[in-house]
Amino acid sequence: MEIIETPIKDLLIIKPAVFADARGFFMETFNEKRYQEAGITQRFIQDNQSKSSYGVVRGLHFQHPPYSQAKLVSVTVGKVWDVAVDLRAKSATYGQWYGVELTDENHYQFLIPRGFAHGFSVLSSTAIFSYKCDNFYNPAADGGIMFNDPDLNIDWKVPAEKMILSEKDKKHPLLKDVLLNF
Repeated sequence: MEIIETPIKDLLIIKPAVFADARGFFMETFNEKRYQEAGITQRFIQDNQSKSSYGVVRGLHFQHPPYSQAKLVSVTVGKVWDVAVDLRAKSATYGQWYGVELTDENHYQFLIPRGFAHGFSVLSSTAIFSYKCDNFYNPAADGGIMFNDPDLNIDWKVPAEKMILSEKDKKHPLLKDVLLNF
């Protein structure tokens, strides 16, 4: 397993060891002991999975403290552009985002700590996306930021006319209008 640091502190890309041969491949998607030895100490307690088609944009989502969630995300089928936005008020990178392409070929995982908003866009015809979370979903703590916030200027790698969004994701406020306490 290789840990790849990003320009945003604590936001990590994990490249698991993949053993491939003529039959296909095998990889360990999570091993608490190995991750802890690598400095990843979140204790994941809930797994989620979504399936989406090309052009779907999900996010930007987060949960307010004390219900914040760290996430370890990956793609089992297809390709997505995965984005995390730093919401930690005291962070030198507050309001900055970082994106990584997650695919069923590169097998990358993206570790998104508490204090970040998260979203992704689907770049393949279909994608199955997996989330490991270190806190349970709490609808009362749900928060979001508008996916096309001009101050963030996120390139979702999907033409605007091809984007498919939920009604909820079309109504999130801009980052500057969200009261945060991370």
